Formats: sequence, C-alpha cells, structure tokens
Amino acid sequence: MSDSGLTHLDPLGRARMVDVTPKEPTHRRAVARCRVTMKPETTAKVASNAINKGDVLGAARIAGIQAAKRTAELIPLCHPLLVGSVYVNFQIGDDYVDVEAQVETVDRTGVEMEALTCCSVAALTIYDMCKSIDRSMTVTDLALWEKIGGKSGIWKRPGHENLEEPLF
Repeated sequence: MSDSGLTHLDPLGRARMVDVTPKEPTHRRAVARCRVTMKPETTAKVASNAINKGDVLGAARIAGIQAAKRTAELIPLCHPLLVGSVYVNFQIGDDYVDVEAQVETVDRTGVEMEALTCCSVAALTIYDMCKSIDRSMTVTDLALWEKIGGKSGIWKRPGHENLEEPLF
C-alpha cells in the first residue's frame, strides 16, 4: 500500500495495479442492479417484443455478458479474470426495465466491476435499441447489491441484508 493508504498508488504516487498474486483463489460472486426508465408505451413495446430493431432484452443480455468478460479492457486498473458465469435478468414495470447482473468466478479478486459493467452495458443496450421511439429514457440507480468471497466475506447493500433471493 502507498504512503497515502491508497492501494492503487505506488510510494511515488503513480497509478499501479494491486498485486493479488499472494492471495488464494476463492469463490466470488457479485450482484449489481440498475433501472432504465422510459415512457409506458416504450415499456409495452419492449414487453411485447415490438421494437423494430429486434429482441431488446435478448440483445441486452448478450451485450451484458460480453461486457462482463471484457471489463478489464475498459477499467484501467481492473484485473483480467476468468469469469465463470454471468446471469442477466430483467423485470419490466409500467415505465421501467430493471436490470440485474450476477457474475461469479474462482479467482484472487472480486467480480464487482464485472457485475457493474455487465449491468450498465445491458442498460445502455436497452437505451440504444429503444432510442428511436423514446429519447427521454434514463439509466439510474446503478449499484452493487451484493458481493461474496475474499477477505471481506459477504457484503449486502445496507437495508437489504436479509434479502436472500434476487429481486426478480
């Protein structure tokens, strides 16, 4: 750790990737969620697969999975990981689509960034596929909901510690 206590800075204050080689690989999981708000008419078209660009949720799921696998290429100090599994789920409301991403691995560092990247890229794909009919959409509330594994063990979003199952 640097003199400043920041793990991604060396003693001279230069950016560095944290050395995780001394750590033992353990099972790790992270869950992230976000919401894409949109007009009710847009949500109805997504739900009925009536968007003329194609299957919005199918494309968003594939985009999210691909993003999780490529997170280290996008986040400069993120470690490349062998991603073991990625699940992307959606819940459609009256004027929104909730996105949930779950990523797992057995490695020396966690998959929080992979879950967050997966979730955000899936949401951006929904936006991209629906923007021709609804430019008022917003992507909101991107957050880590749970992480399991590593030295810090289990962490759940405060206020949701008793949540055993995914929201959807």
